Amino acid sequence: MTRDQARLFLDAMIGAAREAGETIRKVFSGTEGGVANFEQKSAFDYVTETDKLCEKTIMEALKICDSSVPVVGEESFSGKELPSSCWIVDPLDGTTNFIHRFPVVSVSIARLENGKIIAGCVYDPLRDEIFTAIRGEGVYLNGRKMECSTNQEPAVSLIATGFPFRRKDITDAYFCTFREVFLKVSDIRRAGSAALDLAYVACGRLDGFWEVGLKPWDVAAGILFIEEAGGIVTDFWKRKQALHNGNIIAASNRALYDILTNAVTRHLLGLLNDA
Repeated sequence: MTRDQARLFLDAMIGAAREAGETIRKVFSGTEGGVANFEQKSAFDYVTETDKLCEKTIMEALKICDSSVPVVGEESFSGKELPSSCWIVDPLDGTTNFIHRFPVVSVSIARLENGKIIAGCVYDPLRDEIFTAIRGEGVYLNGRKMECSTNQEPAVSLIATGFPFRRKDITDAYFCTFREVFLKVSDIRRAGSAALDLAYVACGRLDGFWEVGLKPWDVAAGILFIEEAGGIVTDFWKRKQALHNGNIIAASNRALYDILTNAVTRHLLGLLNDA
């Protein structure tokens, strides 16, 4: 894969993300109070017509750029394993936020090539912020190169997490993890878009992040961002497998990473599948 090809892919992703983001922005601002129309995919997962429309828009744009690989999308993928080369798409990360008009949503797109994430973008349509990266070329916010926070003190760190809504059976263990981490950092946020949380770690707005049971489309672009920004990102077992098992830890420095890995090791590992 040449850099010119990676740039071509990234340009296609940016265009698709912006087009989908325009739809999200219009629907979000036009919803008259209350809750947007939605369907329930499972006990804790929801989908709106906007999710479906945005995924269709993105898939069409990506196929025009390169139709030789499949598009793995949140609303269309039913397989268990990612193809080694594919587009990975979350057309609306933060659907529950969108339904309730809580203004934290994003579009996330990445390109996987021979098992490696080579390019990605995350677009926040409500703030018009686009995070982009090509492997080996750094991560950018609206065209400006970004890096992880230089803060080395966990006690003054701001980190984020996501609650395990698909695994409510591990709630007690999760909050034991939360408590252990919370006592060692400044504060913890839970905003509801993992793609944005990871982008924020990569640009220094957050110092770290952890979550249980995410999907490839939630984390693909963000994993690349953090690697390109100089941070640390692994699964709970300290392996480069977070894209596949969704149990992710990201940190801007080793001290904070150790706090997060120690906490999840103590309270969560025995309850999770390490596949």
